[in-house]
Amino acid sequence: MSNESSLQNEVSENKSGFGKIMIHILIFFPIVLSSLLLGAHFNKAGWLPLVIFCALLPFLLFIKRVWVARLVQIVLILGAIEWIRITIVIAQGRIDAGDDWIRLVIILGGVALFTFLSGMLFSWSKSLKKIYF
Repeated sequence: MSNESSLQNEVSENKSGFGKIMIHILIFFPIVLSSLLLGAHFNKAGWLPLVIFCALLPFLLFIKRVWVARLVQIVLILGAIEWIRITIVIAQGRIDAGDDWIRLVIILGGVALFTFLSGMLFSWSKSLKKIYF
């Protein structure tokens, strides 16, 4: 009986550890994805230093310091502003050409919102606050 209860305790401890890992993956996923999407955007624009910066930004998350959280948060919020800027530029070009622009605004607006919300996770997530603050 004692071995059986010890086994159950060990299994429940592993579940909680697995659960914590899954929560961390789910929390960090939007942050990493937003950074990579920004890197792809800058790659299309030909801005190699920003591509490299965005590709390396997720690796900073391994450093558990307040400045890392703030830096990533600021970069993502500025990234959302960049998405809004490029949405306006491309939409204006399509409007001038008489092409469809509404779908573009919806898609890139969604990317801008996703990027902004990813940056705000550092302010809203208790798990991220526990890690970095």
